[in-house]
Amino acid sequence: MQYLRTSLSSLMIYPVLAFAIWVSLSPNDAIWAQESPAEEQKAEESKSSKKQDYAREIPTETSVVTQHEVTVNGEKIPYEATAGTQPVWGDDGKPLATLFYTFYRRTDIQETDRRPLLISFNGGPGSASVWMHLAYTGPRMLNIDQEGYPVQPYGVRENPHTILDIADIVYVNPVNTGYSRIVDEKADPKQFFGVNQDATYLAEWINTFVTRINRWQSPKFLIGESYGTARVSGLAYRLQSNQWMYLNGVILVSPTQLGIERDGAVEAANRLPYYAATAWYHKKLSDDLQKQDLMEVLDQAEKFTIETLLPTMARGAWASSEDRTKAVQGFAKFSGLSEKVVEQYNLDVPTQFYWKELLREDGRTIGRLDSRYQGIDRQDAGDSPDFNAELASWLHSFTPAINWYFPNELNFKTDVKYNMFGPVGRWDWEGDHTGENLRQAMAMNPYLNVMIQSGYYDGATTYFNAKYTMWHLDPSGKMKDRLNFKGYRSGHMMYLRNEDLRQANDDIREFVQKSLPPEGTPARYE
Repeated sequence: MQYLRTSLSSLMIYPVLAFAIWVSLSPNDAIWAQESPAEEQKAEESKSSKKQDYAREIPTETSVVTQHEVTVNGEKIPYEATAGTQPVWGDDGKPLATLFYTFYRRTDIQETDRRPLLISFNGGPGSASVWMHLAYTGPRMLNIDQEGYPVQPYGVRENPHTILDIADIVYVNPVNTGYSRIVDEKADPKQFFGVNQDATYLAEWINTFVTRINRWQSPKFLIGESYGTARVSGLAYRLQSNQWMYLNGVILVSPTQLGIERDGAVEAANRLPYYAATAWYHKKLSDDLQKQDLMEVLDQAEKFTIETLLPTMARGAWASSEDRTKAVQGFAKFSGLSEKVVEQYNLDVPTQFYWKELLREDGRTIGRLDSRYQGIDRQDAGDSPDFNAELASWLHSFTPAINWYFPNELNFKTDVKYNMFGPVGRWDWEGDHTGENLRQAMAMNPYLNVMIQSGYYDGATTYFNAKYTMWHLDPSGKMKDRLNFKGYRSGHMMYLRNEDLRQANDDIREFVQKSLPPEGTPARYE
């Protein structure tokens, strides 16, 4: 399984709006705002044609605060939204970069000692935090249909399933994603763009943020999607070890492999349950399987994968002809492919080929991140799709929405481009031990619980690989009771499907509440 290299991560800045905000942004803005139109009207008119309300420069520190309301389960929740930037400090105490964040705080609750704080990241690793922000846990969501497809007019609407009723949320955008940028031209970008570098500077940033909002006593949770799961797994360890900030929970949405080895036969065999889910959805299985519920089919596919397919693939060319025939027949049965194709690939059918092959006769391809989405290629021949059908659909709805949302609802304005996917160079993957980081963080902290959420139709970070990650995260099995898995009938961003949006947020709500120990409960092993 490969990491999702084009997914979801970060944001950046918006400066001036009202007169009072202009004065607080920067020396240049303050001077500009204070000029007297009575004595310098002509000069001011000349300047106004050159300098608009939107500035290209990025304030290292700024914030815009607005008041809102959302209805959740029939209850009106008042909240404050802060859109702003906070520096990443260098060793010399000067800013190297600035990160754009959006912080939502429920305002009718004064005591925050027991009020959870959820810190949210997307992945990529060069992706902005827009995805879970505007479609999952936040108080506003995309204007999309019930299955997650874009509709016009574009925009956002109230999210009745937001978890803001039980937790405050901050969406963080790592360097070069969203509006986040490097501000020191002499700074070496390599110090930001790697598995360990990423977690190190973000841990320091989180320490500063939590201190500024005075939330050290609050129960804290990390949530990450796709590469964001590697990010929060590494962060869990670094926050506890280097910042002495202890957590109550980590939520892994569509997790990557987290540095847990699964090469060879395991990697190849683990694809089959995902193929079974996809073939079932597109009605490419035999009549007897199509008549069954998806979960019944997946139970059989998983059993076959573990008990028949994997042992046969492990033996390679030395597997008996009888075992090989059973493996080929079973693979074809659950994948919707022909036995001939499975045989030609020696049971190791690549996902790229599968996305092209399954609906080839129908003249369609299927999506990588969500197999429910279909695409059209230039020609039906070939062994991989021309484009990712699901990603094209998602960018279709997310991009106009986020670019409208910040200036119009949160009053955060800038000419700086919002990077849906930002330039993060050649990402340094060396030393990816994020799964072990998370295990050690759990071992160090008896309060720390982990939940995994996966969509059955996700072909990039497949649900069965997510289960495999959970099975091997703690080889000792001593922390099994603090690990749990939730699956959904959608893809990588399971929350785009309205039914799963409701259920997945309810699952987070339940996880957060169960991860809060009764007051006075000691964090210790008996």
